Amino acid sequence: MTLLDILPSLRATTRPRLDPAIWPLTTGVDELGRITVGRVALADVADEYRTPAYVLDETDFRTRARRYRAVLSGAEVVYAGKSLLTTAVARWAAEEGLGVDVCSAAELATALAGGVAPARIVLHGNAKPCDELRDAIEVGVGRIVIDSPMEINYLAGLARRPQPVLIRVTPDVDIHGHRAVTTGVCDQKFGFALADHRAARAAARILDTPNLDLVGLHCHIGSQITDPALYAEAVHRLIGAMADLRAEHGVVLTELNIGGGHGIPYVHGDKALDLSEFAAAVDEAVTAACAAERFPRPRLVVEPGRAISARAGVTLYRVCGVKSQPGGRTFIAVDGGMSDNPRVALYGAQYTVALANRHPLGPSMTATVVGRHCEAGDEIARDVELPADTHAGDLLAVACTGAYQHSMASTYNMVGRPPLIGVRDGASRLLVRRETTSDLLSRDLG
Repeated sequence: MTLLDILPSLRATTRPRLDPAIWPLTTGVDELGRITVGRVALADVADEYRTPAYVLDETDFRTRARRYRAVLSGAEVVYAGKSLLTTAVARWAAEEGLGVDVCSAAELATALAGGVAPARIVLHGNAKPCDELRDAIEVGVGRIVIDSPMEINYLAGLARRPQPVLIRVTPDVDIHGHRAVTTGVCDQKFGFALADHRAARAAARILDTPNLDLVGLHCHIGSQITDPALYAEAVHRLIGAMADLRAEHGVVLTELNIGGGHGIPYVHGDKALDLSEFAAAVDEAVTAACAAERFPRPRLVVEPGRAISARAGVTLYRVCGVKSQPGGRTFIAVDGGMSDNPRVALYGAQYTVALANRHPLGPSMTATVVGRHCEAGDEIARDVELPADTHAGDLLAVACTGAYQHSMASTYNMVGRPPLIGVRDGASRLLVRRETTSDLLSRDLG
């Protein structure tokens, strides 16, 4: 029992221990004060599978996938596999009626192994090798998103039957968001610019290439976007481009893919993209743009990744030691770090951290949670509030780690990548095993 259970009147003035906007939907606290997910105590997961470990709430993942389909009932929802992809995750996405987008041969193989129908797969990438394009064509992926002039040449020599393709365009929409990544402007590596008729010239080449069936346009304007109006602006520009292609080439494109990048909260107070507001804004933009251009309404496709997988994930670390520097910060060192979560070092990402194995009784302190790797920038979370009595052996849980942790993990310092454990209805199961020293040495032929 916590102090808030004893003194209910404090609830209105005290921040909850676990913000429901950040932690998995099935998160709770048991009678021992241990955090639970999927009715499984995270301390038990750590004891059984050791740490560091990724934990994934299957119910959370499936619930968010279902909400996307319900709110965007008139659109096709394609899960962005780059955020998190395993055979189990691919199977969950397929069972919830989602397609999957992939960016490599291994992601394609994983989606297929997870039971995703080839026709529901979209292939992305700004530098697709010829052999990976060949693999995608041979299995019959539903869409290939063309990102460069050379890909048109490759596909012209590979396609032996009609292959539906999209052109990735950069609509020059700058998101200017806090902690956001912009990919919708011209000065970056992705796609063909609408400016200077580059996308139009690519379309002309594709239309003149046998067996390439140009069905629509694709864009991705960035990540961690919380303003639906930015997507509406992109819709207007892309439908304008579709109308221009109709006027010049007599072709009516039938598919409009506006990508993903939907923002989620990582720390208390962060904004999130409101899915209902997004759906309304996009629908209104498509209606208005099509009316203005007298263009038939295209089929809408969206590609959320982080917004489905991130909050389903929690990463567990064991505290190795605590120390304070004279006149400086207090550091809590744990047994993982930038090899299992590089986003802090790459982007300055922020995370929410909580003590997971007991009640956080007594006073708190401001501390920086750091990793085990030989880099000064190896931090997991800076200036977070944790119990002042945090000590070696305690278990820390980091929220919102279901996206771009497992998928971006490395073996820096030859530390094997953590396991991924699924939890649901009081049971846990290993989805991806821990990488061992033997695994690492097996590739070394020296």
